[in-house]
Amino acid sequence: MEKRIQIDQVAPNGYKSMYAIEKYIGESDLNPTHKELIKMNASYINGCAFCIDMHSKDAIKNGETAQRLLLISAWRETDVFTEEEKLILEITEEITLIHQQGLTKETYKKALATFGEKYLANIILAITAINMWNRIAVSTHKPLLK
Repeated sequence: MEKRIQIDQVAPNGYKSMYAIEKYIGESDLNPTHKELIKMNASYINGCAFCIDMHSKDAIKNGETAQRLLLISAWRETDVFTEEEKLILEITEEITLIHQQGLTKETYKKALATFGEKYLANIILAITAINMWNRIAVSTHKPLLK
């Protein structure tokens, strides 16, 4: 893979500014499992090896199983996820693939009824944040952490 600029080194202040949203998300009421499912699903969709590597390690450290991590990309075909988790995976997919149809009216209404306004807002912020990280890592070929 060709070596590319590393934004954390070339534009450290811009890169560090993204930590503010991460701090907010980390301190929010989002369930840790929900956060990891969001990060993993968006990263799988975006093909972000750096984020998949980092967040799979974090998820396992926090009690997630390898089976569930491996099945995220086929979540519709399994029963290892709760209905809430499936809804979060659906929201993540629709927002990550926003160019296809965006967050549909049906999914939005179901999410609002299930999670309420504040929790849904935090879900959307978490999805937006991981997509931002994915785009940086993929476009710059960010090397995996050792």
